[in-house]
Amino acid sequence: MDKRSGLRLCHFGTARRRRWWGLRRRWIYIYITFTFTWRMLGVFKTNQEHDLYSLTCLMKEGLHAVLQTSNNTTVPGKLSAEHYKSAETQVHKDLEMQTFAGPVFAVLRRSLDITEEEYQRSLSSDGCYLQFISNSKSKADFFLTNDKRFFLKTQNTREVMFFLSNLKAYMDHLEKFPHSLMVRFLGLYSIQIPNKTKKYFIVMQNVFYPDERINTRYDIKGCEVGRWTDPASTGNPVTKILKDNNFEGKHIILDKQRSWLVDQVEIDSAFLRSLNVLDYSILLAHQPLHQDELDRNHSFSNLTMRTVKSMDQDSPAEEDPPTIPLLEGYSARLASDTIDSGSDHIQNTGEHSGHGIPLQEINLHSVNCTEAELLEFQAHHRRLLPNLKNSVHVIDGPKLRYFVGIVDFFTVYGVKKRQENLWKSLRFPGRAFSTVSPATYSQRFCQWVKDHTK
Repeated sequence: MDKRSGLRLCHFGTARRRRWWGLRRRWIYIYITFTFTWRMLGVFKTNQEHDLYSLTCLMKEGLHAVLQTSNNTTVPGKLSAEHYKSAETQVHKDLEMQTFAGPVFAVLRRSLDITEEEYQRSLSSDGCYLQFISNSKSKADFFLTNDKRFFLKTQNTREVMFFLSNLKAYMDHLEKFPHSLMVRFLGLYSIQIPNKTKKYFIVMQNVFYPDERINTRYDIKGCEVGRWTDPASTGNPVTKILKDNNFEGKHIILDKQRSWLVDQVEIDSAFLRSLNVLDYSILLAHQPLHQDELDRNHSFSNLTMRTVKSMDQDSPAEEDPPTIPLLEGYSARLASDTIDSGSDHIQNTGEHSGHGIPLQEINLHSVNCTEAELLEFQAHHRRLLPNLKNSVHVIDGPKLRYFVGIVDFFTVYGVKKRQENLWKSLRFPGRAFSTVSPATYSQRFCQWVKDHTK
């Protein structure tokens, strides 16, 4: 071998080692990054040192401009097909913001008693957004508003198109079942930053709001494969979302409200089955009820407010609220008792029909409802909502307050998922995994709720 050939071989060997070393360094970097990210689960401020600080600032700025304009627009009394198709574009400085189906989401926000002013204030406050990093497999970015009331989640184009094509069905379902456990989406937007890829994001209620006393959260799919998370150690600030296998041996204790929850999950999952989707979850958390909350839950004043709140969602704002036999019965019975006893708590001496007594003039003492009244109320698939901002996702049991919501229902059972189902059937024979047909997924999902509630 001549000298030149030897030099070429030496150079080739050096180049190959260099490439191998470069590839090795890349894998080490990926491994360290992956490990570090999963150790850093939790909620973090997107401050100036954060990689997404610039994006979140632009999102807040764009939303402020968009919502400032929409605040001056009248919310429609009745939605038309054009409202569902609307896509308004607004240029703000160098940003291009797009609002999809704006009137539709405005109607939904109004039904939840969320004013446009408080919605804008929460989304565009001076405080930083909070990035939520979970042990979810989703590639989406999650942000919380500074007050933790609303979630912002990035979506891909396919998910956006799917949701918009089924938005009418979603709204019809919520109109028919206003106490549905499905998460409430409050707005759908896109942001185009110069020289960047357009980003779509959706705004939704935070199921776990308020979260000051919540220390354990679950994401439940009703299956077993891959459904275990190592819990965070005591005192660790990391927020880990536990899964199905972590919940084994535990129950949701609701007493009289159990049947309502089971029925509502069946109704919601039947709707999702009709959309041919799977992989949705129940988000679940709980916290102890304080003694004052236990006492307040049985007071007549709180019962009245809860009943009114429960029925407010059933009627458009411009219509008179419907007759509420449950509330009317309570008021009439209490008014009769109060008048007969010569109480001076009723200040007006005129005749009362029961439902006309102002709340502040009623003798506030505990009144027990009859089974017949509760059955009549539940026949319309209603429950007494707690007098809270996030009432549709809060259910009080005898001793615990539960936060419950159905989320992540954008995964369609298409060709890719059918192939995944086939592969997992071979990989996990006889075991319950998440990628199954919508009918199987729905049935198993409901069965989990039946088996884990009392």
